[in-house]
Amino acid sequence: MSRLTLSKHHGLGNDFLVYLDLDESRPLTAELARSLCDRHLGVGADGLIRVGRGRGGAAVSFELRNADGGEAEMSGNGMRCVAQAVVDAGVATGPELEVATVEGVRSVRIGHETAPGLRWASVDMGPAKVEPLGDGPVPQSAEVAIANPHLVLVDDGSAALDLEALGHQRPDHNVEIIRVVDRGHLAMRVWERGVGLTEACGTGSCAVAAAAVGWGLVDSPVVVHNPGGDLTVEVGETVVLSGPTQWVAMVEVETP
Repeated sequence: MSRLTLSKHHGLGNDFLVYLDLDESRPLTAELARSLCDRHLGVGADGLIRVGRGRGGAAVSFELRNADGGEAEMSGNGMRCVAQAVVDAGVATGPELEVATVEGVRSVRIGHETAPGLRWASVDMGPAKVEPLGDGPVPQSAEVAIANPHLVLVDDGSAALDLEALGHQRPDHNVEIIRVVDRGHLAMRVWERGVGLTEACGTGSCAVAAAAVGWGLVDSPVVVHNPGGDLTVEVGETVVLSGPTQWVAMVEVETP
């Protein structure tokens, strides 16, 4: 057995366990993620993130597995949580931080604490690729790639949309159902692959904003109302996501 130190954070209820492994001595395995993220038998989280050594000019690297142990390319909420963990641990000073991911280096800007354990952070998530679906479940349907793959559906009342069923039908996608509030606001529900229903999704918020701007339904920047709270998304050549990150606790666990 060995001891592993984790910090727990959340972005609007989308929660992550983060461990710093700058010498990359502890691989992030599917078994470790499933064990630690289990909400009944483990610590509990939507995902487990390993922060490794930097590369490509970045201060650190980012690796994520969802609660089911599956690999995820990116997480907007997770990236903000990583920035908080890294700055709080003194690994980097901020406010600007470069993080290496499987999709390339991403830039994060993190603010000072505004309340105990609470910081505001923005992440340049890179470009979004929107492909409208002519045969989607509703008239306005699109697949959106912003590191992670997404299925975005506009709930216009024309069809009964069962989010959980759609999530099971599309196990390789995050699925978002959106409602347009006005030109500056969207409401979103999300099913995350490998997790299920979550309180918030950063890449999902970026995906729905990119699709809705492309359809002419909203203007940029747009506030995306997640079940757990609001994220702000600016859509341009790249997509910038802004929102809070909250430190929850430090945890020590014994692992095989």
